[in-house]
Amino acid sequence: MTTTLTPVQAWTKLIEGNQRFIAGTSQHPNQDAHRRAELANGQHPFAAFLGCSDSRVAAETLFDVGLGDLFTTRNAGHMVTESAVASIEYAVALLDVPLLIVLAHDQCGAVAAAVRGTTIDADPLPPKIWKLVAPIVPAARRVLREHGGTSVAEIDPEEVGREHLRGTIMELMRSSSILSDAVAEGRLAIVGAKYRLTDGKTVPIAQVGLTDPSIPSLSKEQK
Repeated sequence: MTTTLTPVQAWTKLIEGNQRFIAGTSQHPNQDAHRRAELANGQHPFAAFLGCSDSRVAAETLFDVGLGDLFTTRNAGHMVTESAVASIEYAVALLDVPLLIVLAHDQCGAVAAAVRGTTIDADPLPPKIWKLVAPIVPAARRVLREHGGTSVAEIDPEEVGREHLRGTIMELMRSSSILSDAVAEGRLAIVGAKYRLTDGKTVPIAQVGLTDPSIPSLSKEQK
């Protein structure tokens, strides 16, 4: 019998796995033939994941989990697309997932493209790529404005990434009554975190619905 975890329990499980990954002591759970057979007739993931398509950010590896553990959606820049929202809604409404982690990372190509795109004379990107990353541009402009900068060279891409991460959570809440209602009812928490490529650490940036005072609530971050 599968037991649904609370949002805090799910977050703790992910962080414990990430700590093993950092230390080089990954256990690689749920990756054998027995687990494959166990899942043949159904799934019960304990968390959903929205992350970047970057090849260096493989969720099951960096959280040391396996088959059936994460319901994963990835695209360049962890964007709130229609398909991403629908996939996450499926995880929450039909699979009773208690936690959604939105994972940014440093050295993000989508963020870098958006920062470059704030200039009038920026080299054009292919239309579909530009359409995908364009929603990050306002975050870049906010960072520039808040720091009194006047040129793209003064924009810190890492700060833009954090701003975009918070914006992603807000947009998910605005885009889906299924997600916002689940958070309001205490059935779901959303944690926005950033993955550091150099040491493998996942650092929480903001959250909604998680009873963990060590992670800033999104409402406080947005004031």
